[in-house]
Amino acid sequence: MWTFAITSVAVFMATLDNLVVTTALPVIRKDLHATLASLEWTVNAYTLTFAVLLLTGAALGDRFGRRRMFVVGLVIFTVSSAAAALAPSAGALIAARAAQGVGGAIITPLTLTILSAGVPANRRGAFIGAWSGIAGLAVALGPVVGGAIVSGISWHWIFWLNVPIGIALIPLALRRLDESHGPASKLDLPGVALASIGLTGIVWGLVRGNGQGWGSGEIVTALVAGAIVFALFVLWELRTEEPMLPMRFFTNRTFALANVASLFMFFGMFGSIFLLSQFFQIVQGYSPLASGVRILPWTIMPLFVAPIAGALSDRIGGQRLMGVGLILQASGLAAIAAISTPTTPYWHLVAPFAISGIGMAMFWAPVANVVLSAVKFEEQGQASGANNAIRELGGVFGVAVLASVFAAYGGYRTHETFVNGMNAAVWIGAAVVLLGAVAAFMIPSTKKSAVEAPAASGAYAEAA
Repeated sequence: MWTFAITSVAVFMATLDNLVVTTALPVIRKDLHATLASLEWTVNAYTLTFAVLLLTGAALGDRFGRRRMFVVGLVIFTVSSAAAALAPSAGALIAARAAQGVGGAIITPLTLTILSAGVPANRRGAFIGAWSGIAGLAVALGPVVGGAIVSGISWHWIFWLNVPIGIALIPLALRRLDESHGPASKLDLPGVALASIGLTGIVWGLVRGNGQGWGSGEIVTALVAGAIVFALFVLWELRTEEPMLPMRFFTNRTFALANVASLFMFFGMFGSIFLLSQFFQIVQGYSPLASGVRILPWTIMPLFVAPIAGALSDRIGGQRLMGVGLILQASGLAAIAAISTPTTPYWHLVAPFAISGIGMAMFWAPVANVVLSAVKFEEQGQASGANNAIRELGGVFGVAVLASVFAAYGGYRTHETFVNGMNAAVWIGAAVVLLGAVAAFMIPSTKKSAVEAPAASGAYAEAA
């Protein structure tokens, strides 16, 4: 079916860009003479714009037409991918990555709403399950695909790859997808602006803190101003009639704690992968492809474990499964930090990677239903989008904070200093994930379960 094919290819393309760049970072660093801060922004520029605008993407489709906005997202993503491939400097690459995040934030939620509306109701669950699996495959293959392209051609082609796909999808979407609209709601543009400015200020301060000095005027101003503007965002969301993120959701203990656990889980995962993908190339001398393959025992585990964990979640409770999963994830990260040296044999790291991957799968499988069980039926789409956005922000802060720890305790000077900095950062990542486990175990038990079709709206969360 055309609807399934078009939406699946689109979500694969957008999701792939979350991790495809990780194995290219050492090459980009040399080619563009990029600093650590520039590498952080290469990852975070995409993730930050994606997270902030994710809640707005679906609302734009509801108001102006889902097919129309889906095509607009494809155009933005395709053009910005070409700009990233042609980037002559780290600054130009970061700007292009931010634009990619805008396109991805429009594409991703609309693929699900278009698919839900375009397939038979009695087969919707099967189609959405397959869609979710394809998105999960993109996450698993991201480091490998990026490594293969960088090793075989050049880093530019991790972005050029999107261009022919986007060019093919745009006319297909216009011809094969039906137009549909959702409830006409008011766009919360002040909320988007306040969240964007506040979070950018905070991340700016975290990324540049080590280089400029934590007491410098620039860093203090960025952090304080960012925190103030984000506080204004919260106040605005409390007062506006149609908020993009209803603050009353957080008065529910289940919703609040599940999102805290999500934030901390992504903090540890993305921050650690940012450094580990560089470790294999810079310290141990592997090619980008070999580096991506070595991360695979971690990223591919959810494809095998998540279905089993999902089946178990109803029996033993989703919150317990999430808690155990985060303990495994934290244990895997702690083991990596404990045994990593410049000469550590790879086979010593396979078990910690696999344990981390199993834990990640045990968390992903039940979290959507746990979140959706906390809200009303008609609010499930908004709650799912909020959970997805919070997870992405966890990744942004994870990369920013753990890279700062890396710079404070080590750096790129020698293999030894890199490992010293990486291990200190990964220890912090493990501790934060463990705090996420505490939050998960504090979630109250509930007998309420999400309805199949709305629950699937959280499927992307399992893949992002």
